[in-house]
Amino acid sequence: MIDTHCHLELADYDNIDEIINICKKEGLKKIIVSGHDLKSSIEAIELTKKYDIVYATVGFLPDILKENTNNDIKKLEILIQEKKVVGVGEIGLDYYWYKDNKEEQKKLFIDQLNLAKKYNKPVVIHSRDSINDCYQILKDMNLKGTMHCYSGSVEIAKEFIKIGFLISIGGVSTFKNAKTIKNVIKEIPLEYILLETDSPYLTPEPFRGKKNYPYYVKYVAQNIALIKKISLEKVTLITTLNANTLFDF
Repeated sequence: MIDTHCHLELADYDNIDEIINICKKEGLKKIIVSGHDLKSSIEAIELTKKYDIVYATVGFLPDILKENTNNDIKKLEILIQEKKVVGVGEIGLDYYWYKDNKEEQKKLFIDQLNLAKKYNKPVVIHSRDSINDCYQILKDMNLKGTMHCYSGSVEIAKEFIKIGFLISIGGVSTFKNAKTIKNVIKEIPLEYILLETDSPYLTPEPFRGKKNYPYYVKYVAQNIALIKKISLEKVTLITTLNANTLFDF
């Protein structure tokens, strides 16, 4: 089993050694730690050097626009070339928190997509209240990647799949009122689905409201198996194959 998206930052966890050991005991073969700014991207890379099962993606969310990003983009290009960096992300658009700088967000997004293309890396997409703009930008980029913590409809999920993207499912899918994502799980073939936790956020049932951990990804897998009425073993096998195909481990 692979957690394809989590955040293991020192600001959130003081027991990373213990977390990695539990992950191994729970059967996780790989964990992808995602950066969202320069500091977290560097931290993710440091974790890849310390732990054999940890890989990284590096990228900037729109939060970084509060600061000067010119030099940071150049630094990001250097980080992308690190040995265990398997993708560019998490990157994307966020119109929930930031409504007044949409054009700046798009430019930052496209600049990072171009870096991904230059270094032949998949991309990890953050989209909040911005799914249509994300799609319009991505459809012409000829990239592969994952729609992180997907929250859109079945219809738009199918459109992302057509342009080379997988749908990443996290803990929200275990919530009782999460009808939209449950429908996506039901309708989208398993061959286009990835597992993630987005730790320390979006903790799945039965631990909702508490801190999340990468080894809770099994609860996401169990929920997918229940919704699709298939075995947990099949969910584990196919989603692991999907991750291994998308990311160059």
